[in-house]
Amino acid sequence: MSLKESSEPAELGERAESSEPVESSEPADGRAPGRILLLGGASEIGHEILKALHAPPGCEVILAGRDEQRMAELGAALPYGVRTVPYDATALDTHQRLVDDLFAAGPIDLVVSAAGLLTPQPELDADPVAAGRLIETNLTGHVTTLLAAVPHLRAQRRGLIVVLSSVAAVRPRRANFVYGATKAGLDAFARGLADSLHGSGVRVLLVRPGFVIGRMTEGMPPAPAATTAPAVGAAVAAAVARGAAVVWVPRKLAVLSHGLRLIPRPLWRRLRR
Repeated sequence: MSLKESSEPAELGERAESSEPVESSEPADGRAPGRILLLGGASEIGHEILKALHAPPGCEVILAGRDEQRMAELGAALPYGVRTVPYDATALDTHQRLVDDLFAAGPIDLVVSAAGLLTPQPELDADPVAAGRLIETNLTGHVTTLLAAVPHLRAQRRGLIVVLSSVAAVRPRRANFVYGATKAGLDAFARGLADSLHGSGVRVLLVRPGFVIGRMTEGMPPAPAATTAPAVGAAVAAAVARGAAVVWVPRKLAVLSHGLRLIPRPLWRRLRR
C-alpha cells in the first residue's frame, strides 16, 4: 500500500486521477504502513476496502464503531491484527478524546471515514429528529472526528484520509434530499480538507460511488450504474496505489455526473429516484 499526496486537488467534474507528480508520504526508511483506523467499523464498504488494500500481515487495524459483535465477526476475517473500540458518530463530544488516545498508542497511516446511514426519505419526512441523526452520522461526525485527527497526522507528516462521499452529492433529488445534502456537505468538507493539507505530507482520497448493492440498500431496486461493495473496495485500493485524489465507482460516473447537472430542473424534479 502506497500513501502519496496528489499535487493538485480535484473538484467535481475533474478527472479522477492526477497525472501531476506526486509527493510521497511514506517514511524515508521505506517501512510499510503499520496502523489503519476504520471509522464505522462495521461498514460493509469499509471492510471491502481493508481486504482490497492487501496491507502487510503485521498491520494493525482498529475498527471503531457501535456494533461490537459485528465488528468482532468481520475483524476475524481480516488478515491483520484487529482491535475494536467503541465509536458513535453522533456522540460528537467523545471524538477528540478517542482520536487522541488512538494516536497516543502510535502513528496511524490510514484513516477510512466510512460511518453512514441511508434512511428512506418518507421516514425522515415523518420524523425530523431522525433526519437530524442522519446528518450527524453522515456529516457532522465525520467533521468532528477528522478534524480531531488532522493535528496528529500533520505532526506525523504523513498519512492518508479516505472519505466516502457519493454520486448523491452531485445534485439533490427529491427522493433522498436529506441523504444527498449530507453527502454534498461531506464532499465539500473533504475537498476543502484536501486543500488545507496540501504540502503537509497528508492527503485525502475522496470516493464517490453510485448506488451500492449491499446490506445498506437491501430490498431497494438497483439504480443505473449500480456497483457493489467489493468493486468499491477494489477501486479505492487501486486509487490509493495511484495516488489519486478522487475516485468514482464505477468510473463512468465521472462523465455521467456532468449530464446529471445539465438536466433542466423541471425534468429533474420529475425523477422518482
